Amino acid sequence: MVTMVGNESDIKDLVKNLLFLEHDAIAAYDSCIERLNSRELAGKIAVFKEDHLEHVQVLTETARELGIEAPTEGDMKQMLTTGKIALADMMGDAAILMAMKTNEDDTVTAYERAARHEDAIPALKAFFMKARQDEEKHRAWMETTANTL
Repeated sequence: MVTMVGNESDIKDLVKNLLFLEHDAIAAYDSCIERLNSRELAGKIAVFKEDHLEHVQVLTETARELGIEAPTEGDMKQMLTTGKIALADMMGDAAILMAMKTNEDDTVTAYERAARHEDAIPALKAFFMKARQDEEKHRAWMETTANTL
């Protein structure tokens, strides 16, 4: 799935769509944790999920500061992010991690774009860059781990 998040011209729309994306990611993480056979791998995924929960906190506060209502759950794309995990479950832990890696591709792209948004104040741009680094770390671990299973 290729995301369009990060291309919004309005900073309010960007923050709202990043929140939807983060909630979709959290749902995928929950599905992944539930489906992984390895409890060790599930534990690592749970740690990564905490990063997403932190992103939601920052984005929710940003939405409040911008005077917009913060989404509290994902949107229709959640079916895609969790559906990939369900399908991958039939092929084992490596396939689940690779499905999760493709979800992380979208979050990395979204935060790369967000960090370049002309209306983002420096503190928000710094958050976007940190979030992108978190997502890159998740993605790299998922791909490396999947390739060793």
